[in-house]
Amino acid sequence: MQRLVITRCFRKDKLAPAIQEFVKHYMGERFIIVPQFDLMDAYKDSTCLTPLIFIISPGSDPMNDLLRFAEQMRMSKKMDKVSLGQGQGRKAEELLTNGRERGQWVLLQNCHLATSWMPTLEAVVESFTPETVRKEFRLWLTSMPSESFPVSVLQISVKMTNEPPMGLRANMTRSYYGLNDEDLDHASKPKEFKKMVFALCLFHAVIQERRKFGSLGFNIAYEFNDSDRNVCLLQLRKFISLYDEVPFDVITFLTCEINYGGRVTDDWDRRCMLGLVKTFINPSVLEDGYAFSPSGLYRTVEPFDRLYYLNLLGSWPLNPEPEVFGLHDNADIACAQSESANILSTILSLFSREESGSSHTSREEMLMRTAQGIQEKLPQLFNVQEFHEKYPTRYEESMNTVLVQEAVRYNRLLRFVQKSLAEFSKAVRGEVVMSAELEAVGSSFFINAVPASWAALAYPSLKPLSSWVDDLVQRVQFIQSWYENGVPKALWMGGFFFPQAFLTGTLQNFARRTQVAIDSVSFRFGLLDEKDLARVESPEEGTIVYGLYLDGARWDAKERTLAESRPKECTWKCHSSI
Repeated sequence: MQRLVITRCFRKDKLAPAIQEFVKHYMGERFIIVPQFDLMDAYKDSTCLTPLIFIISPGSDPMNDLLRFAEQMRMSKKMDKVSLGQGQGRKAEELLTNGRERGQWVLLQNCHLATSWMPTLEAVVESFTPETVRKEFRLWLTSMPSESFPVSVLQISVKMTNEPPMGLRANMTRSYYGLNDEDLDHASKPKEFKKMVFALCLFHAVIQERRKFGSLGFNIAYEFNDSDRNVCLLQLRKFISLYDEVPFDVITFLTCEINYGGRVTDDWDRRCMLGLVKTFINPSVLEDGYAFSPSGLYRTVEPFDRLYYLNLLGSWPLNPEPEVFGLHDNADIACAQSESANILSTILSLFSREESGSSHTSREEMLMRTAQGIQEKLPQLFNVQEFHEKYPTRYEESMNTVLVQEAVRYNRLLRFVQKSLAEFSKAVRGEVVMSAELEAVGSSFFINAVPASWAALAYPSLKPLSSWVDDLVQRVQFIQSWYENGVPKALWMGGFFFPQAFLTGTLQNFARRTQVAIDSVSFRFGLLDEKDLARVESPEEGTIVYGLYLDGARWDAKERTLAESRPKECTWKCHSSI
């Protein structure tokens, strides 16, 4: 445990693997490997009176697993299903009535979309008795987490969740776990078919795992699920039988442009996916030893049965390198840091509220000190009237309006924070009632997080509470310096509450000065070599800003172009740009 603490201090990105090793050493490897989802276990725990609920999440689709299980139990022809929504309540009631009388299975999908019908579902379930329900009857439900779902139904039900597996190895294992030897066999081209199935399953796992890298993986977190992969495998089986040779162009188009591409709305993401799919669908895939990654760890293998593939996947590393996803090594650092932050945030939320670490002082005393410390750091409110007088609205200088609006926005935030701190201090002393909102403020103070009520009125920020307060003070000082000394030669881009207003004001100044329509004006960017901001001069057109960072790349000052990031250098600070 002490080693974990040291790892957290020096290498936060290595905390998750270190926790895995800790659990593996003291509890065993089986506790860090995701078990395969087995509906039979859940079915054995149920009766005709207890519903089975799938708690679904983005990217998960239990429908195929349930249909396969129904076929296994010889109930595929005795299962009725309906997707709940507007006007589907009456049909659902009819299916439930028929199902419990005839001993059939009933599947009600997307219960979270039928909030008004949930009381009826609760009444129907409560009416189940051994005398009125045949023992073969089962009620299957799917729902995302929803406050409208009946608590009584949830309490008596068998609850299951089938989230997308984390990790390339777990994702591939799940794909092959859902297949059998018949699914992997093909009458005319068995070797080609098995190799293409392996490649398509790996492609599916890669694009699902790219989502964990955030904006470095895809600009938008698309909800790819198992149905996309299953459609691709069905099309592969069909088209590989229709052609003498494997139709790579057809499979590429169907996979990238329709099956997965139908979910992709961003042009750059579509271009990225098109580049990725060429690695996994091409004639070289049919050759033994074809490498899907530069290291050669992930490669095509000799076609064999399902058990062989599962044993092979068991030898893959739990934490793959980012090379297989087509990403730079630094992408793994950013992803690991985010994962570690989520783990630590969850641990802190479960931490005892009675004591604070090694200190013997009470929780209330610690919270009071935190509140007082923030109150002492908070600056005074701006005098907006003086801002209006010194920087009146002028046609030829839009920055005056930008400055006044920034002062108004920061005043609103400061006023709310001061009021919240005053009320919280009174509540801790027992002078007023501790409301739910004030309790949430105290809980956030305890784990050094920004209260949600403050963040809702503030600018976007990922900083912890202590750094957030220091940053707020610096931002207010930036606005105060602007008020006292005039428009700075270089403006701090990160100091604006609403940067879009500053960008619009810059365009307005140029458009009004040159007498052109603002709709026809756009930005042109350049980076300055001067690192000392005190020595820069204001440009005749445009403005100089600082406080910008590059993520996933760096600036090569010699070549005057973007370049690959250096190892372990995730972000690059731009000294100044125009």
